[in-house]
Amino acid sequence: MTRLFMFEKPLGMRDTLPDLYDRKQKIKLSIENEMKSWGYQFMETPTLEYYDTVGAASATLDQQLFKLLDQQGQTLVMRPDMTAPIARVAASKLLKNDLPIRLAYSANVFRAQQREAGRPAEFEQIGVECIGDSTISADGEGIALMIHSLQAAGLEDFRLSIGHIGFVQTYFLQILGTDERVEALTRFLYEKNYVGYREHVNELALSSIDKQRLLEFLTLRGGRPIIEKAFDLLENDIGKRAVTELQQLWDIISDFGLDEKVTFDLTLVSHMSYYTGIVFEVYAGNVGFPIGNGGRYDLLLRKFGKQAGATGFAIRMDRLLEALVVDNEEYERASCVLFSSERRKEAFEYAQKQRQLGNKVVLQDISGVKDIDGCTSQYADITFLVGKSGTEVVLK
Repeated sequence: MTRLFMFEKPLGMRDTLPDLYDRKQKIKLSIENEMKSWGYQFMETPTLEYYDTVGAASATLDQQLFKLLDQQGQTLVMRPDMTAPIARVAASKLLKNDLPIRLAYSANVFRAQQREAGRPAEFEQIGVECIGDSTISADGEGIALMIHSLQAAGLEDFRLSIGHIGFVQTYFLQILGTDERVEALTRFLYEKNYVGYREHVNELALSSIDKQRLLEFLTLRGGRPIIEKAFDLLENDIGKRAVTELQQLWDIISDFGLDEKVTFDLTLVSHMSYYTGIVFEVYAGNVGFPIGNGGRYDLLLRKFGKQAGATGFAIRMDRLLEALVVDNEEYERASCVLFSSERRKEAFEYAQKQRQLGNKVVLQDISGVKDIDGCTSQYADITFLVGKSGTEVVLK
C-alpha cells in the first residue's frame, strides 16, 4: 500500500504560521537594529556550499550534514552553520588590509537530526562575527552585544555563562598526559553528563591527588572569585594565560556595566571544534537548551588560507521565541472592508487611503464570504461598503 505524504514534512522540518512569523519578524528587526547600531553590517551566503570546504570546516558531525550532488558530481552541503561560510567570504574577499571587520547575518541553517526526536533540523540563527581582532576587547564586545541584543528582543530573564576551551585543554592535558584521554573526558562535559564524568575520573589510573583535582574542576562555576580558584588549581604556569584572559574579560564586562548578567563556568566546552579560546552560552529561565552561544575561533580562518583572530555568536530564533513570555495583548489585527460590486472602486480608494496612513486593511468582496460572523470576528474592525453609495457602516 502506498503511503501518502500529503500533510507530512521531512524529519525535523517545521512550518511557521502567520502569527508566529509576524512575531518572529518583529523580534528579529529589533535585534538587527541593535547589531547595526554597533557597526555590524549584514550579509548573506549561499544555502549550498562545497562539502570539501565549508562542510569540512564547519566542525559539524558528518552524519548531521545534508549532502547532495551537483550536475558535475561535486558533493555539496546545505550550510550547517554560518560561521564557516562567513569565514570563507572574509578570507577570500574582505580581509584585504588586515583591518577588523564586523559582519552580521540572519539565516537558516541545516543539521540532520537522527537520534533526537523533536529537534529541528532547520532553524534560524541571527548573529555576528568580528574578524581580524585578537584582543580580549573583541570577546568582551561580542558578549556585551549579545546581552544587548537579547534585551532589545524583550528578554530579561537570562544568564550568560563564560568558559575557556584553552583552560580546559591545558588543565586536562597536564593531568591526563595524552590528547586521546583529554578528548574522552571532555566528551562528558559537552554532553553535560557530570555523573558520567565523575565515574570516568574514578576509574582512571591516576593518583588520588590528580583524581581530586579533576573532580574539583567541576566546582569552577560562579562569579569573579572563581578566577582565583582556577589559578590555585594549576600546578605551574601552563594554563595561566587562559585564566588571565578571563580575568581581563571580567574587567571589560564590568566596564560595560553588565557583570550582573554573566557568570563563569570553566567546565563549559562546545561541540564545535573550531573554538580555541573564550566560549559562552546563554540560558533563559524556561528553556532547557542554550538560546545562543559563541566564542573565539582563531584557527578557522587558516582553513581558508588566512591567519586572523575571530570571535562571534549566534542566537537561535526558535529558542528565543520560546524563552520570551507572550503577554496578553492581542495580536495587531488588520481592519477589513467588506464591499459589494457596485461599491468596489470606492472600497479600493478607501483602503488605499487607510494604508497610506499606516493601517493594515484587507479588501474582501462580500459575495466571497459564506460566514459573515466568522469573517468579521477575524478583524479589528469592519467597514461595510455595500448597496447604495453614501451609506457606510463601521463595526468595531
